Amino acid sequence: MKILADKQLRIGAHLSWRRNRRVPAAPRGWLASLLAATAMLALLSTPARAALEIDISGGTESGVPIAVVPFDQPGGIDDLARIIGDDLARSGLFAPISRDVMPGRPTGPEQIRIDDWRAGKASYVVMGSVESDGDRLRTSFYLVDVSDGSRLIGSRITGSASNDRSIAHRISDLVYEELTGDRGAFSTRLAYVTERGRGDDKTFTLQIADSDGANPRTVLESPYPIMSPSWSPDGGQLAYVSFEGNRSAIWVQDLGTGERYQLTDFPGINGAPAWSPRGDKIAVTLSKGGNPDIYVIDLGSRRSTQWTRNGAIDTEPTWYPDNRSIAFTSDRFGQPQVFRKSSPDDRARRLTFDTPYAAGPRISPDGESLAFVTREGSGFHVAQQELADGERRLLSRGGSEERPSYAPNGAMVVYAAQSGSGSVLKISPVIGGEPQTLSYDRGKVRDPVWGPFID
Repeated sequence: MKILADKQLRIGAHLSWRRNRRVPAAPRGWLASLLAATAMLALLSTPARAALEIDISGGTESGVPIAVVPFDQPGGIDDLARIIGDDLARSGLFAPISRDVMPGRPTGPEQIRIDDWRAGKASYVVMGSVESDGDRLRTSFYLVDVSDGSRLIGSRITGSASNDRSIAHRISDLVYEELTGDRGAFSTRLAYVTERGRGDDKTFTLQIADSDGANPRTVLESPYPIMSPSWSPDGGQLAYVSFEGNRSAIWVQDLGTGERYQLTDFPGINGAPAWSPRGDKIAVTLSKGGNPDIYVIDLGSRRSTQWTRNGAIDTEPTWYPDNRSIAFTSDRFGQPQVFRKSSPDDRARRLTFDTPYAAGPRISPDGESLAFVTREGSGFHVAQQELADGERRLLSRGGSEERPSYAPNGAMVVYAAQSGSGSVLKISPVIGGEPQTLSYDRGKVRDPVWGPFID
């Protein structure tokens, strides 16, 4: 029986999700970071010098209990079972049990003593083994339902030993899909910006990494800020903001070749690029008309069309899955709120009402939910609102979060958060539960954006 078909298996939450910066209080202060900086960027294609440190204390203990048994594997590679368990915990749906309470260490279904497992805590068991053939790994794994001893998955994955973590993420995806009916997003990637150093010695980098922060690669490095990365829908390019030529500009870079081109360099603000779901357009914020407004640039013709005309600040566009509607932040009523438009001539429709502050919107992959930053008391939190009925709940509790971005399956949200004098990334399940934390031990990390599925 699928987990999502049996709502009682998920403790304390309804699985209806499958219907599936820190910003100043001043109304216009939240746009200030787009207005001042200059940079000379150096293109790189080298490994990052420091990875994000994964704090696996997050997740939830109220998910479906699952045992990920240590694999029978050769030395010199990562602990695949540990990676799989961390992946599943991060989704919020599963609670991997401790290895100390496992009644056995089977590597295949023929070794499992099902009566012993039925007397234990786990509802499902993941197990497997790895054979090494030079620089190639052949990994066999199985998923067993403890209730009846049935084998739900039995498969083999072959890959390079240098990509052992990707094998683990692929197994996590298959287990997740088998038990939920939805595609897993653990084999996808994150993009984010790091900052280290002080004063005039600051260095900023644009990086991409696995969905758990491992295997980072530096795409850009600069002594000045880099902002607002946005993935192309095929995962092959990033759009971002830089400040070359003593003014802001939006660039598009190919991640395979490192080649890039300048998309905009209009006078004033060039910011907040957002790639359309079909990859044919990019929505941006431009102030070339004297006021920050939303424009849409056709990537074929490079022609820009103005979508908003208002005396307020309109910024932070995000696309709906239909490839024609946009949600965005506007302070046209005094404080930032989220609005929607479906064409340049369409009247802007307000989406957020029951909060004095709503900014940084992101539409969920299924188009049914909205993630954004809201102000609760003196703190700023990530919230999710159901677009059908306006129901809203907090996904974070830290009080200084910014820039949420959905995983491509909509099950998790990554966002930046202040931590002491620095900052970290956090990943929260949309169904609720404690986040996992990705910290950068050399400075600050911000502007996360989750990449698409790669077929």
